Amino acid sequence: MSLQWTIIAGFLYIEVAVVLLLVLPIASPTRWQKLFKSRFLQSISKQASVYFVILLGTLVLFLLDAIREMRKYSKNGDHPDHHVQLNLEMQENMRLFRAQRNFYISGFALFLSLVIRRLVLLISTQASLLAQNEAAMRQAQSATTTARSLLSQRTIGESAQNDSNEAHDKQVSELKNQIKEFQVKNLELENNLTKERKDKEAIKSQAESLAKEYDRLTNEHAKLAQSNGDKKSD
Repeated sequence: MSLQWTIIAGFLYIEVAVVLLLVLPIASPTRWQKLFKSRFLQSISKQASVYFVILLGTLVLFLLDAIREMRKYSKNGDHPDHHVQLNLEMQENMRLFRAQRNFYISGFALFLSLVIRRLVLLISTQASLLAQNEAAMRQAQSATTTARSLLSQRTIGESAQNDSNEAHDKQVSELKNQIKEFQVKNLELENNLTKERKDKEAIKSQAESLAKEYDRLTNEHAKLAQSNGDKKSD
């Protein structure tokens, strides 16, 4: 195997190992994302698209060269002379085998390059989605905590309002009871006042009758005294 095909074969083996590492559950997408965002890979990723295009172009050139070699030795294999030496036929078959081997090596290397690029993009997307999911979960938890605190504050406010309403109702009932007591006392006072007025009027009427009786008795006494005086003078 020539040097360039040895390098491509080694690159193919490295690609197979990388694909296995990315596919097997060795690390989480978050860890892969941290690795992808490391300083070294970030410095390379600035020109990664250029490197990837160059790599694809090189692999495509080797693939086309392998296809050309395959077609070349396939045509040479159909020799019209049936008396070709066995050594020459074996050399042509060996070259055809090498061309086919190079075709598979370059083809699989090209295919795995595309697969690795796709896997890296998918892992990065999954890591971003996981980060967004965690952020959304944190926001949901904070919103739930805030809602619970608001509900608890509302419940406390409602209980306090209920307590204040109960206290207000109690005060109103006490005031109503006091008003009823005052009304009863007022009624009693009015009754007492009416009774005193009646007693006063009765006493006044009695005093007037006594005064009239006294005047009458005084007049009678005066008349009797006058009549007695007249009798003595006679």
